[in-house]
Amino acid sequence: MKMINRKIVKYYSRFAVILLLLLAENSYGENQNRVASPNGIIYADFKMAANGTPEFTVLYNGLPVIKNNRLGLMREDADFSKNLRLVSASSVEKIEDQYTLLYGKKKNCLYRVHKKVYHLKNSEDKELDIIFQVSNDGVALRYFFPGKSDGLKLITDEMTYFNFNDSTRAWIQPIAEAKSGWNRTNPSYEEHYYHEINIKNLPTNKPGWVFPALFNSGHYWIALTETAPDRNYCGCRLLHDSLSTGFKIGFPQKAEVIFNGALNPESQLPWYSPWRIITLCDNLGTLVESTLGTDLAQPPTISDISYIKPGRSTWSWVLFKDDSTIFPVQKRFIDYAADMTWEYCLVDADWDRKIGYEKLGELCSYAKSKGVGITVWYNSAGDWNTTPYSPRNKLLTKELRETEFKKLKQLGVSGIKVDFFGGDGQSVMTYYQDIIEDAARYGLMVNCHGSTIPRGWQRTYPNLVSMEAIKGFEFITFEQTNADKEAAHCAVIPFTRNLFDPMDFTPVCFSEIPNIRRKTTNSFELALSVLFWSGIQHFAEVPEGMAKVPAEVKKIMKDVPVAWDETKFIDGYPGKYIVIARRKDKVWYVAGINGESIEKTLEVNMSFIENPIKSLLFTSELNDRSFNIHNIDITRSLKVTMKSQDGFLLCISTR
Repeated sequence: MKMINRKIVKYYSRFAVILLLLLAENSYGENQNRVASPNGIIYADFKMAANGTPEFTVLYNGLPVIKNNRLGLMREDADFSKNLRLVSASSVEKIEDQYTLLYGKKKNCLYRVHKKVYHLKNSEDKELDIIFQVSNDGVALRYFFPGKSDGLKLITDEMTYFNFNDSTRAWIQPIAEAKSGWNRTNPSYEEHYYHEINIKNLPTNKPGWVFPALFNSGHYWIALTETAPDRNYCGCRLLHDSLSTGFKIGFPQKAEVIFNGALNPESQLPWYSPWRIITLCDNLGTLVESTLGTDLAQPPTISDISYIKPGRSTWSWVLFKDDSTIFPVQKRFIDYAADMTWEYCLVDADWDRKIGYEKLGELCSYAKSKGVGITVWYNSAGDWNTTPYSPRNKLLTKELRETEFKKLKQLGVSGIKVDFFGGDGQSVMTYYQDIIEDAARYGLMVNCHGSTIPRGWQRTYPNLVSMEAIKGFEFITFEQTNADKEAAHCAVIPFTRNLFDPMDFTPVCFSEIPNIRRKTTNSFELALSVLFWSGIQHFAEVPEGMAKVPAEVKKIMKDVPVAWDETKFIDGYPGKYIVIARRKDKVWYVAGINGESIEKTLEVNMSFIENPIKSLLFTSELNDRSFNIHNIDITRSLKVTMKSQDGFLLCISTR
């Protein structure tokens, strides 16, 4: 009898477990309202709440990571946030996209994804589609208004919400108050990050929080960002209520407009929103190696890319400031670029007043004879800030741009650096694209400073070689506080700002900085040449400083690429340390930095290196301003010790 009872209990226990699993599956909308990644690990489940609000849950290995996330939009003429009904859903479509990037952390990219579209109608029978695409590294979603309209439709609010659990920690940057800061140039994505802060403890920041933002929720890493904003949408950010554990898509502040143009999104129908990207993984390697930011971007719109040459550049201003923008100094920096075999020299602000167009032409001719291209600085500003630098007011209209770009082309200029945008309103996002597209017609590359993040534009517009949108090296030259935070700041950037998009941080300084005590070692600075990526990498070091480093260091700086074939994450933790390997042709560069004040010894996995023939390791001496340089034999692992705010670089040639 006891034996029979035990069997009955065992049977019903198994039945109960199976029933619970089935109920759990059903509660997340298995059947027609689920999209799985190609490898079956990530799921996006869609459902309609009782009040007609669309929601979604993201699962990893069957476990919900962010759940019951609200969706929807408020249009000026219609409510798409509630009282919606699901009319139909498409079947799952398998998509594969192979594409090539001119520069970045990976040359040849492959995007495999499963796509599903949910067709909704509101109480007035107006249509809204919600599109999900699920890949092996995350979930992307966007909105689509089908149909046609003669007039413009205006979105007043977006309800997209990401609902984290209350133990989630964030690495996240606040956005600055619009028109604050020096000469009213904010926001320009130049604040320090909060590191590993519990989202319940985030302070109130009315303007919001910038993309990309990194989160850790239990075993999972999540990066939120957006990509592919066309002319019909503003740049967005995350809003956070300090009483909640979630983040909502937010629009710019009222002052983030130019030409008295649009702030919030407005467009005729049909109309797509940008992609909202949720990169999701249980390891940081998948995150750092992901290319979702460009996978979802629009393909190139520019047919002629022959003039686009990624490369390295000298830049006098970062250490020598305003007084260096004169003819003899710029000629010396052209010579410096030629000696380093770097492709460019940047002539910065006020060149029109201190050098002039005629002498700029002489510099371009001289640079061409040395195999160096010239890029020149512009102030984007009209009346939206009070910055004093020039050339100013030269890019405000298509006619002005055509005149200026034609002149630059005749002088032999290779590209422009445009500064001080200060906003993410739709009118500002349109202005960026106007400048980039018009520059392309004259064979000019574009780099933006005092700017927003690229959001995948580098794929759509290959002549966009970089954007700043970071508290970069120039800030270290301004205040000791920034120098004190450099190491930890640099150790979080590969996981956040530089995750998907190019970043003009202007790294690598071996020299001492006037009136500032640099805290990082020289091998830390050397490692940044590999850790950070940009279509044109402007190095901070000046001729006098480069002349003092060992010949082997100078050769590395001559050879280091900016267009990588492959990137591998080796080890790291946001804000504490990171080790990344990047390959160009048959040479691997393995770079690591220590963002903390305590010494670290790491076992660096080298098993991915095949057929090494020569390896050179750069570390720091006890004197932080000198190098240890070793020829080493590569095995399956390498033990490396990094002191406080230290780093290393390993260069490996293969057969």
